Amino acid sequence: MALSSFFQSPRAVFSASVVLRAVFLIYGLWQDVNSPMKYTDIDYYVFTDAARFIAHGQSPYARDTYRYTPLLAWLIYPTVWPGKIWFSFGKVLFAIGDVAAGWMMFRILKDYRKMGDERALKFASIWLLNPMVATISTRGSSEGLLGVFVTALLWAVLAKRTAVAGFLLGIAVHFKIYPFVYAASIIWWLDADTIGQRKTKEENPSRSTVKQLFAFLTPQRMTLAIYSFITFAALNVVMYYMYGYPFLEHSYFYHLIRIDHRHNFSPYNTLLYLNSSPHATSPSFELERLAFVPQLLLSAVFTPLALAKKDLPSTMLAQTFAFVTFNKVCTSQYFLWYMMFLPYYLPDSTLLQSPAIGISALVLWIIGQVAWLQQGFQLEFNGHSTFVPGLWASGILFFLVNVGLLGIIINDTKSKSRSHSSASKKTF
Repeated sequence: MALSSFFQSPRAVFSASVVLRAVFLIYGLWQDVNSPMKYTDIDYYVFTDAARFIAHGQSPYARDTYRYTPLLAWLIYPTVWPGKIWFSFGKVLFAIGDVAAGWMMFRILKDYRKMGDERALKFASIWLLNPMVATISTRGSSEGLLGVFVTALLWAVLAKRTAVAGFLLGIAVHFKIYPFVYAASIIWWLDADTIGQRKTKEENPSRSTVKQLFAFLTPQRMTLAIYSFITFAALNVVMYYMYGYPFLEHSYFYHLIRIDHRHNFSPYNTLLYLNSSPHATSPSFELERLAFVPQLLLSAVFTPLALAKKDLPSTMLAQTFAFVTFNKVCTSQYFLWYMMFLPYYLPDSTLLQSPAIGISALVLWIIGQVAWLQQGFQLEFNGHSTFVPGLWASGILFFLVNVGLLGIIINDTKSKSRSHSSASKKTF
């Protein structure tokens, strides 16, 4: 009864989400001081060091391993101000981003899924009250900010704010490359055909290719493409003007050739480790360099074409899940990329409608991670060589579990109707 009344109050749920993050922030400060295993993510030190270089009039790329847009370093600029309290500014900002993304999820569930407050809050809490989400942001990962951009993008598309959607898509892709895959789904979903126009198409199946092209290039699709391109290009021009070629190299080109193997759940992990050795003899054929082929075909081509007109949020979940699963680098922060879509997918999903399947899937997903983490702990903290068969086998296991989950998500989305996907055009 108390739990039910809790989810009837947006104030209670959002207050709890703020308190959860505050507790993790305070605990993190204590752990950093008292434990050899630090709470703060190593990436956060990279971010803050980059901000410090900017404060001294230098490039953020003077900091080794800074592989992000300079906007991120500028956003956490206050971390360089005097006083220890300011060091946590970025963590607070990322945590606020988490909560803001959760609020937009709540609104989308109400206006798009037509849920009441209680049910919408329960599903939004998959993000808002998720300890994993709160931990990653309060450790200093910037994925919370990305969650704001992507969730706002979804809202703008569903609300038919196409110009705003294009602007947000441009920012999201500049901030982190992978959201470009959503462009295919959004463009395919923006179907301006009326019932009468559909009938005309059925009566004239032999229309010329040129006419079909013009029919496809609707004002909404053109607006999305123009606004996203202008935003993305403008940000890149400004950043290039300020920081030159290092901006392009570290923000974009690096990700095409990266061979990170630490904390990498991908089945390519062992290959990346072997090739990262300075004494390694590079083989004539490096399989991991072709990892992007199945990854992009699944996430940016096949999935949008097959699913986008059925249900946009679930399609974006399937795209993200495929992108992360088949990526040659897969860390725990990447899980947040698809977790932000779970509140829209789960209500009508097989995972909830069939508890046996849902519980089994969750248990297997956790077991896959635990198996990998156990082998990773033995390697990094105990110095045991667990690359083969330990890390390799656990990486394959986790990959197979994720492929099975992807199959469930795709099948669920295929069963949805277009009317469900376009049910609400309300704004916030």
